[in-house]
Amino acid sequence: MGREIERKFLLAGDGWRGLAEGIEYRQGYLCADKKRTVRVRLAGGRGFLTIKGATAGIGRDEYEYEIPAAEACALLDTLCPQPQIEKKRYTIPYRGHVWEVDEFFGANRGLVLAEIELADENEPFERPDWIGAEVTGDARYYNALLCRRPYCDWPDTAKD
Repeated sequence: MGREIERKFLLAGDGWRGLAEGIEYRQGYLCADKKRTVRVRLAGGRGFLTIKGATAGIGRDEYEYEIPAAEACALLDTLCPQPQIEKKRYTIPYRGHVWEVDEFFGANRGLVLAEIELADENEPFERPDWIGAEVTGDARYYNALLCRRPYCDWPDTAKD
């Protein structure tokens, strides 16, 4: 069993651009509720099925399995509701940690988030100067909820 411990942030500028090549992602959800999510993902031509448990603090149980890309496409096309997540992910090493910057497209166009995975909830880390406000506990920014209430549907006042 794996455990995912991550923190999520808005961006405070474009200083991250050019630091990594992005990989295109498409993902949808077979199940998305407070106790569990079952995600199907295509990432750079590879397919994945991921099962996540309920969030406790900033962590949750996570099980991820690679599946054939053709099967991931079929699941996304036939069983996962629309809209789905379309994004480009940039993986950026910074002072002993790896930041993942997600630039969203489609129904979530205009949203850019960064996240960092940690080994422990209290693990210290340094923030690059392009990292802005933390949104770890704000459910609006969870990918599973961005499928149900996309960023393009948020009032402008909620986007700050």
